[in-house]
Amino acid sequence: MPVQIGAKRESAFDNPIGLLTDCHRRIENFLSVLLRLGEQARGMPLDSERRASLETSLRYFREAAPKHTADEEDSLFPRLRSIDRADAQRALASIDALESDHAAAALCHAELDELGRRWFESGSLNASDASRFNAVAEKLRALYQAHIAVEESQVFPLASAAIDGNQRLSMGREMAARRGLRKDS
Repeated sequence: MPVQIGAKRESAFDNPIGLLTDCHRRIENFLSVLLRLGEQARGMPLDSERRASLETSLRYFREAAPKHTADEEDSLFPRLRSIDRADAQRALASIDALESDHAAAALCHAELDELGRRWFESGSLNASDASRFNAVAEKLRALYQAHIAVEESQVFPLASAAIDGNQRLSMGREMAARRGLRKDS
C-alpha cells in the first residue's frame, strides 16, 4: 500500500487494539477494490492494472486476513472472556456471533479466490461468474460492515478499558509472532 502524506500513522504492536482497527481499514479498502473490480468484470478484460489490483486484494484476504482473525480469536477474545465485570456482558455476548462471522467470511473469501483464479486464467469472467463474484463481494460488504461496527463500538472499547498494559504487550507479541516478527518489549 503506498504511503499517503498526511495519513494517520499505523499503530505498533504495543497497541494491539489500534492494530486491529487499522486492519479493519485495510479490510474495507481491499473489499472496495474487489467490489469495484466486480462491477468492471461485466464484459471488461482483465488488463494489467486490474490484474495487479485483483491479485493484491485476493492475496490480502488469503494471507493477512486469517492472521487478523487469529489475533481476535486467539489473543483478544479469550482475554475478554476472562473479564468479570458487569459492564462487559453486552460486548462478551457478541463474541460468539463475531466468531461465526469469521467463519462465514472465510467461506466467502475462498469462493472469491476461486473465481479470481478463473478470472486470471481466462482474462475475463463469464456472466454467471461475474454475477457470483459481485454477489459474494456484496455479501462480504454487509457482513464486514456489521461485524466491524460491533467490534469498534463494543468489543474494542471494552478491551481498551479492561485489558491491562502487560496483557496488551502479550497480545502484541502474539500478533507479531503470527506475522513472523519478533516483538521483545
